[in-house]
Amino acid sequence: MNFPLYIAKRYLRSKNSTNAVNIITIIAMLGVIIGTLALFIILSGFSGLRKYSYSMLDSSDPDIKITASKGKSFLYTKELDETLVSNTKIADFSKVLEERAFLKYGDKNHIAYIKGVDINYTDVLAVDSILWSGNWIDKEFKNTAVVGYGIYSKLSIQNYMRPLVIFMPKPGTGIINPNNAYRSLNTQVTGIYGGSEEFRNKFVFTELHVAQELMGYESNTISGIELKVRNPEIVDDISRELQEELGDAFKVQTRAELNELILKVISTENFVSYLIFTLIVIIALFNLIGAIIMMIIDKRKNLKTLLNIGASVNDVKRIFVLQGSLLCLIGMIIGLFVGVNLVFLQRHFGWFKISPDLAYPVEFRWFNLVTVMLTILTLGFIASKIASSRITKEFIEN
Repeated sequence: MNFPLYIAKRYLRSKNSTNAVNIITIIAMLGVIIGTLALFIILSGFSGLRKYSYSMLDSSDPDIKITASKGKSFLYTKELDETLVSNTKIADFSKVLEERAFLKYGDKNHIAYIKGVDINYTDVLAVDSILWSGNWIDKEFKNTAVVGYGIYSKLSIQNYMRPLVIFMPKPGTGIINPNNAYRSLNTQVTGIYGGSEEFRNKFVFTELHVAQELMGYESNTISGIELKVRNPEIVDDISRELQEELGDAFKVQTRAELNELILKVISTENFVSYLIFTLIVIIALFNLIGAIIMMIIDKRKNLKTLLNIGASVNDVKRIFVLQGSLLCLIGMIIGLFVGVNLVFLQRHFGWFKISPDLAYPVEFRWFNLVTVMLTILTLGFIASKIASSRITKEFIEN
């Protein structure tokens, strides 16, 4: 039998002779429960936000995007087409052309990006699935456009029959004639799309040839190729292979690389939040240190008896290290039980909301569960070790 563990469990179950010690022990237990609960909820909340952000990126950014290493545009050649068509790891791809432009609707003006896309675009990105109203670009109708909800609001687009005028500055150097500085085109808005805030404030989608006409480009001039891969789990490998095949003239980027800053911000916020709440848990565990010290004082006579029957000072220290660890373990289990249930209830019922139609996203992840367990148990053990270090032979015998 493990003697220190046996005594620690007895001390944990038995009441202390002083009522104040019992109250301090209960407060220490509550501190562990609340600290565990808060840490798990925060990590689950950030996991939910990360997953929600990724889902938003799925509808705004492709698995892989190919652009020119230098300049804004490049020629879509036969060799490039053969490279993409022959690659069996690519499910589909779409040619795109995007550039900043000036928009005018009635007496409202706005600057946004025009993005010309070909017929395959919705096979690469399911933008048509996040339409807020109307329909996606239909090649049967001439000069149609789909705008983001943010642009729709800023231009106060109400009547789809009124044209949205797109102005594109003409390239050139030297003296500019203000009367002939822009190409313009009247388009008819057929749909409004949603998505992430940045995405719905950025683009006006048109057919590829419309964007090429506005920019004065030939039919084989584009600014990028967006790809959908068959197996997203190996997207990094596919990206590296394409980069080697296409050479330095092209830049091949995955969705994660295209949104590197956003993903870094989310990861940093998650880590900082973990550190902040870990600090709160450390502060709460000062109650545990105080509770163990009070227990040691309360059990001093019993400890003297243990020494007289042959126990060593180290054995006595281990008793209170184990008692503090058990107290922390019980509080952690209760906190995690409540936390896990709250996460699943929020996922199912969506009680807490970011907006009236959007519940705060949370996600249960085993990684978060293990992280909280290791954090609480490690800090609990350290707190118990600190408290039990006060025990000496002189302290017990005096």
